[in-house]
Amino acid sequence: MRASFIFGEVLTGLRRNITMTVAMILTTAISLALFGSGLLVVQMAGKTQQIFLDRVEVQIFLTDDVSVSDPGCTQEICKNLRADLENTDSVVSVQFLNRDDAVTDAKERVFKDQPELASMVSPDALPASFKVKLSDPDRFGVVNDTFASRPGVESVLNQKDLVERLFSVLGGIRNAAFAIAVVQALAAILLIANMVQIAAFTRRAEVGIMRLVGATRWYTQLPFLLEAVAAALVGAVLAVVGLFTAKNLFVDDMLTDVYDANIVARISNSDVLLVSPFLVLVGVGMAAVTAYVTLRLYVRE
Repeated sequence: MRASFIFGEVLTGLRRNITMTVAMILTTAISLALFGSGLLVVQMAGKTQQIFLDRVEVQIFLTDDVSVSDPGCTQEICKNLRADLENTDSVVSVQFLNRDDAVTDAKERVFKDQPELASMVSPDALPASFKVKLSDPDRFGVVNDTFASRPGVESVLNQKDLVERLFSVLGGIRNAAFAIAVVQALAAILLIANMVQIAAFTRRAEVGIMRLVGATRWYTQLPFLLEAVAAALVGAVLAVVGLFTAKNLFVDDMLTDVYDANIVARISNSDVLLVSPFLVLVGVGMAAVTAYVTLRLYVRE
């Protein structure tokens, strides 16, 4: 099999159907870029979740009577709660916040950038509480079952639930990117099939002559398959370049403050580099399979 002939036929086919080739390249690039974006969101969500889980605390709010009468946690109910918490398995640390501490903490964390709202928080607005740091956030059930019904305890807040709600939003973004990628992939598959059929139709006379002089079916159809693969490979490269460009020129600038505050994990160039081979493999594989199936089903030369 002469390689020069095959590659010459591939280049000829791509030039003859230039508009469809460009459409297929762009559609494939968009589809793979969206697929890559979904993979990057998955990576970011996993790293960010670990960041938040490392900070997760269980907060045990005390009843109003304990909050008011025992600001130093020196009386029996509060003191026993603290001692039992400190002796509980998987508890790393226990911090007591009286009402004044709770208000100060809320102003620093919640109303840090809103001094007007912070000034409106009254000293008795929040109850006293224990902040409990666990070595394993999944051990919340043990703390909740042991202390939720204890005298002096109003409620138990598991911050892990709040973190999981946050990540359900990231999951929605990921799913939306994947859904759009699937739609774009279907469009790319249809374009590949059409391109192969048109290419085969425009060269049907040449293929017929080659078959008459003894060329195998595989030899005559390989250029059409390679045309689809070449176009998809260009689309995959464009998708990778687009992800690098979007990450460095737009995403980093938009998320600078969020990155600096360590609220979400940073998407790095190595993350984009890690998903790049998958994009190339998916793009080339999709094109090769589609072209092969199309040739077997619709091209009978």
